[in-house]
Amino acid sequence: MASVYDIVEKAAKTGKVEKGINEVTKAVERGTAKLAVIALDVDPKELTQHIPLLCKEKDIKLAEADSKEKLGISAGINVKCSAIAVIEPGEAELNSLK
Repeated sequence: MASVYDIVEKAAKTGKVEKGINEVTKAVERGTAKLAVIALDVDPKELTQHIPLLCKEKDIKLAEADSKEKLGISAGINVKCSAIAVIEPGEAELNSLK
């Protein structure tokens, strides 16, 4: 089974991901996201609490990452990232998520 970080990393390299809370929110609302990932160490929590609700409404898979820092690194950026949306999974196997 692949970790959420492995999937984000592979999707970032071979497919397309949107980074950041605003971009993820837009991708989920449009229904273009295949998977949304939110970091659990976001403070304040209110910043990302709407994303699980939107995902449920749009029937989009949601995953949680324990670290903004690791999420940013796996997305290929050198800054912390609170949320990621996988638009095109590329070679990432979304069904292999732990």
